Amino acid sequence: MSLKTVAYIGLGSNLSQPRIQVTNAVEAIAKIAQSKVISVSSQYLSKPMGPQDQDDYINAVVALETELCAIALLDALQLIENEAGRVRKDNRWGARILDCDILLFGNETINSERLTVPHYGMKLREFVLLPLAEITSDLQLPDGTKIQLLANQISDNGIVKL
Repeated sequence: MSLKTVAYIGLGSNLSQPRIQVTNAVEAIAKIAQSKVISVSSQYLSKPMGPQDQDDYINAVVALETELCAIALLDALQLIENEAGRVRKDNRWGARILDCDILLFGNETINSERLTVPHYGMKLREFVLLPLAEITSDLQLPDGTKIQLLANQISDNGIVKL
């Protein structure tokens, strides 16, 4: 019997009908082997983090119960990104068709070449904290920080719940 872990996945898109991209990503995540979607946040409209000469983003968070290890889940998510047409570029904060980030993987802290969990920027991003708090207000990070506290303290930066 494999152990089940709850992973939280941040989704973002600002190209090629972003609302549809995020909806399709949730459907694709629901098909990941040995995994089950247990909750999905609302979609949110947020300003781009990097260069402002790009369209606003649609963001959401998915809670996924999985028997996969973190790297196997990452591989599945990157396949979903690739199938959506994601092209990885040097511009870290540029426009993108789809971004699927593992925000949390159970209570694990992971620092590998391919994966950092908790996601390195999540405490500073309203488009992560607000949808995350919507679906799991009592969640704590591995360091004990409460998600709801972070969500209450962060500037909303003009984010709109759709």
